[in-house]
Amino acid sequence: MTDATGFRSEVGEADAALDQRLSDELDAVNATATVGTPAARELTVRVVDEADELAAGVSGWTWGVAAGIGMTWVREDARGSGLGERLLADFETEARARGCTHVFVTSFTFQAPGFYEKQGYREIFRWQGVPTADADDVHLRKEL
Repeated sequence: MTDATGFRSEVGEADAALDQRLSDELDAVNATATVGTPAARELTVRVVDEADELAAGVSGWTWGVAAGIGMTWVREDARGSGLGERLLADFETEARARGCTHVFVTSFTFQAPGFYEKQGYREIFRWQGVPTADADDVHLRKEL
């Protein structure tokens, strides 16, 4: 139902078209605010086994002097083998090559903040009680 302002809200779940439109609109705002800085670029690293099956991966972005890690995953049977360290090293190497001076990542306390700290990341803040009362959302940064 449209309200007195002439607008209505539509609440839903996954909406790829909305995500793309928001991304496009924000890219335009960001480009105007950062003239001379190349647009954000995705950055991914995948590690595959001998059967060409995914064993580990990381995905994120670079923009200006910053890099961000959105997702990191290592297959359960490959954990503890050094693949996580390899992923981060490869990601950081490419981020440096793109001119980045630091990397950001978030990790819930039930995931791997300790792993990132062992790789030289330092906690810059945490949201307590996210996503559950007994967990925290830990934000970390590493200087490259």
